[in-house]
Amino acid sequence: MRSEVRILSPRPLTIRLGFLFKGTSYLRKKKGVEGQLSYSTIILDKAEAIATVTLNRSEKLNAFNPQMLEELFDALVHIEQDDDIRVLVITGAGRAFSAGGDMEQLFLRSIEQRKHGEKGYDVIGWLLKARLLLRNMPQPVIASINGAAIGLGMTVSLACDLRIVSEEAMLSVPFVRIGAVPEFGCTYSLPRLVGIAKACELIFTGKTITAKEAEEIGLVNEVVPATELKSATYKMAKSITEAAPMAVRLAKKELYQGMDADLQNQLQLEYEGLVTTLQSEDHEEAVRAFLEKRKPIFKGK
Repeated sequence: MRSEVRILSPRPLTIRLGFLFKGTSYLRKKKGVEGQLSYSTIILDKAEAIATVTLNRSEKLNAFNPQMLEELFDALVHIEQDDDIRVLVITGAGRAFSAGGDMEQLFLRSIEQRKHGEKGYDVIGWLLKARLLLRNMPQPVIASINGAAIGLGMTVSLACDLRIVSEEAMLSVPFVRIGAVPEFGCTYSLPRLVGIAKACELIFTGKTITAKEAEEIGLVNEVVPATELKSATYKMAKSITEAAPMAVRLAKKELYQGMDADLQNQLQLEYEGLVTTLQSEDHEEAVRAFLEKRKPIFKGK
């Protein structure tokens, strides 16, 4: 007897940026030192045009609960709107990047609420909205993977533009082992990074791979000793901040649109980007600095 899989046709999806959550608010942000936002489950730091978001539930291996999801989304909105930030780094506190969704606070609570006819936390809505927000962030985003990146922890890293990994890290997308399907755009990003065959292997088995294996299959950009992760991450971030910010942002937009465009449309997009950047103050500054044998000073104009 064959089992039957019914696929329901989804309703058209319309997603707008802004706040998603209208029920119980888990957000308890406040102004910290020098006006920086302060949260309970993440840490947001800004220095030298680099923003760093640290997932900060180390006692739970930085597993995502509703409060962390809301705080992360709020921080991303804040960074996305900050023209002074040129690079975003996402990392984890303690020995994990993130162990994924909090089984008790995110999943079990939702199951119990659904059984009692109560409306639970809209995690699916968050996944859709936060993924598009990360994709459309004008700043390059670096995942600095300091330890285990499991489930949502790994898919969040896949949503970043660059991944630098501690050699002690372990990575996995074990969704089928908890009776779920991959989320956060994993089925879009993973095959584009490692190919469809390897993506199938990782998703169908839910296997855990080492940092070295992740580097071999093209999943991450660089693997470094744990003691060198921070310096390697900020070396790359600093290198990006030293480039012309307008050019970097337009290049990021072109790269991702190019993944789904044909050559003619991509050439048109590049043409529009060149018209903008070649008339910019940053381009003139770069040319003059090269000829004068000095370091350029970019202003994002």
